Amino acid sequence: MGETSFTPGAALLGGAAIGAAAVLLMFTRGRVLGASGLVAGVLFPATRAEAAWRAVLLLAAVLALPLWTWVSGTAPPIEAPQSPGRLVLGGLLVGLGVSWGGGCPSGHGVCGLARAALRSLVAVAVFLSSAVLTVTVTRHVFGG
Repeated sequence: MGETSFTPGAALLGGAAIGAAAVLLMFTRGRVLGASGLVAGVLFPATRAEAAWRAVLLLAAVLALPLWTWVSGTAPPIEAPQSPGRLVLGGLLVGLGVSWGGGCPSGHGVCGLARAALRSLVAVAVFLSSAVLTVTVTRHVFGG
């Protein structure tokens, strides 16, 4: 198995930024911060105003890496040890699970658990169990 490149400082900074964004969105808009909800709100907006703030947040997420690279002077290494086809298939399966589960790990895991929502606790348990099962089967059964 490969070595992981855990960087506690970057993880702490990223977690603090996500937490701050979640609190700020809840405080200013009364909305839960979840990636799937942001994307859905841009693709299928209820109003132009809804689409606008969601698009700004998505743009900020996309621009975070170039901004980090500009500020720090170095780009973090990005590795994708799977083929593009597998990445697309995985993304589609995650999207399907998100729609069936009524939300994504970011919304349930960051915001739902912070609000002590039982629904989010169950959702996160299912997300994590599914991830463990998927990795176990793909690595140890199929050898991928």
